[in-house]
Amino acid sequence: MDFEEADDKSLAPRRRRMARVEDIARLSGVSTATVDRVLNQRPGVRAVTVQRVLQAAGELGYLMDGALPPQALRPLRLAFLLPSGTNRYLGMLGRFIASSQDQLASFNMRARVAHIESFQPELLAQQLRQLARDVDGIAFMAIEHPAVREAVDSLAERGIPTVTLISDIANTRRVAYIGLDNRAAGRTAGYLVARFIGPRPAKVAMIAGSLSYRAHEEREMGFLYLLQEQFPAIEIVGLREGHDNESKNYRQTKMLLAQHPDLAGVYNIGGGPEGIGRALKEAGRQNDVAFIGHGLTPETRGLLIDGTMDAVITQHPQTTLMDCVAIFANLRAGRSPLHGTIGSRIEVILRENLP
Repeated sequence: MDFEEADDKSLAPRRRRMARVEDIARLSGVSTATVDRVLNQRPGVRAVTVQRVLQAAGELGYLMDGALPPQALRPLRLAFLLPSGTNRYLGMLGRFIASSQDQLASFNMRARVAHIESFQPELLAQQLRQLARDVDGIAFMAIEHPAVREAVDSLAERGIPTVTLISDIANTRRVAYIGLDNRAAGRTAGYLVARFIGPRPAKVAMIAGSLSYRAHEEREMGFLYLLQEQFPAIEIVGLREGHDNESKNYRQTKMLLAQHPDLAGVYNIGGGPEGIGRALKEAGRQNDVAFIGHGLTPETRGLLIDGTMDAVITQHPQTTLMDCVAIFANLRAGRSPLHGTIGSRIEVILRENLP
């Protein structure tokens, strides 16, 4: 018995040596040339691929005790691409990511935040390709457009994973979406505005950023269907686009109030709530028009406190960032992208439960 145990132990190093480059290539899904470059720490291999190869080598026992040598693992380089403009929540998210470098470093990652002009799909596609030249993964707020879909798929072909934030894009090879169930968020907004108005016939308006964002389109659909199903006495008097701009939202609200003096509710699907709040206050309607919007920021907090807004539907920036970290860490380790992620949950913030 002792002889057999000793014999088994003597075979362990031999088993490690029996793992071949071809075996590692097969398990990690790359070429033998790529495996050779990784194991000999030569440049020219993306960090995600390096991690996958080393993980496979460890599982096969090629590396002593399955250890992944720290000197072979450079930080994963991430880019977060967000729309510029007056959307306060997106601005807050960008600043939060930029200030979280120490936290990212603990996961062997670093990130930069880039901004582009909102609602420009061709520009978004161009920037995705440009960023892919020197990063290992990109998280971005998507626009539904063929040019963006083509860019996402071309990055996937090159081994650059993309994650969509807040607004998703259909029929692409993006690896994951991080954000709310926007249809459910729209239904939540519909239920809230109807309950604030009460059981009576009423008129309600919607103001979107842009329906080129799938998130805004899904919120609109959820809002409409909830009211049709449960509150048919409420009439939708129009959908306006304000492009998340405070001044445009101010003008849109002024026109709505002039056209519908009996307006009872406003659902702001996107950003720029300050403009809507200003128009309601100037008309003296801030206390009798139910006003629901998205994104808890210092500005929406102020509107909740003074009673102009009734509720804010939001998601926490830290949850968004940490889900991104988990997804890219999973890809690096060869796991399923969404393994262990928290997922965004709809939070409804009122004046009485402000965090």
